[in-house]
Amino acid sequence: MEKELPKIDLPEEWIVGTGISKELLSLYTNFPCRIKSEIFVLCMSGEVEASVNLNRIIVRANDFVTIMPGTILQIHSVKGEMELYFGGFSSKYVEQANLNRSTMNTLYITLGRPLITLRQEGAALLKDYLCFLIKLYEFFNENTRKFITPHLYNNIHIGIAAMYSNRANENKSNLSKSEILCKNFTQLVMQNYNKTRNVAWYAEKLGITQTHLCTTVKQATGNTCMEIISRMVIMDAKSQLKSTNLSIQEISDSLNFANMSFFGKYFKRYVGMSPLDYRNNG
Repeated sequence: MEKELPKIDLPEEWIVGTGISKELLSLYTNFPCRIKSEIFVLCMSGEVEASVNLNRIIVRANDFVTIMPGTILQIHSVKGEMELYFGGFSSKYVEQANLNRSTMNTLYITLGRPLITLRQEGAALLKDYLCFLIKLYEFFNENTRKFITPHLYNNIHIGIAAMYSNRANENKSNLSKSEILCKNFTQLVMQNYNKTRNVAWYAEKLGITQTHLCTTVKQATGNTCMEIISRMVIMDAKSQLKSTNLSIQEISDSLNFANMSFFGKYFKRYVGMSPLDYRNNG
């Protein structure tokens, strides 16, 4: 049975499928929507023009797209006979999943460049893999699917990080100074977001002015420096609130907030509820 791509979130921990139609994609053309889940799409034919976090992309045959939680998506046009394969993890699962190194690598590697073009052979292999996952999904019942979710989650993120890293290494000589700076900044954030949220500190580490850093990152990713830093802080905080028994004070300390009150205000500003409310009701 073909699975439709849900409008905002996924109804199960993970879903994989095909058969995304022009009619379904057209639901996204009237207005941008925020995607809560994490979604991966492989295009084997057809063409989709879209905006991902205000960055315009055109998805064609052999293209692979990673859509991270919180992404603002809008479809502008759909052309040709579509052959799309997709997989994804629900926001509920992503927020409770352990943010291990492969997951973190995927987060910063795909930031600002959700699309990569694969060689034809590579795209064919990935299609075979997704078709295999579709068969697994249809064969197992929901309880068994839940059991294998953590293994699948880790394996997919390792694979995606490897694909993007390989493509980046191949294109290293073609990277502009702005792209190199943005990559260095996001990597630095990944290593230090739980120590400091001070943009000036990152600029100093990179040997440039804060203004130059902010302007370059905004142009390259569509996000401000603070949005990138806060996204990592909030994802980590959400993960700890849902997947650990640590107290809110301990989580606040682990993210280097001055006190629990400041952490609570920071969390509520980005999430819309207090850490305690999110743990109990989010």
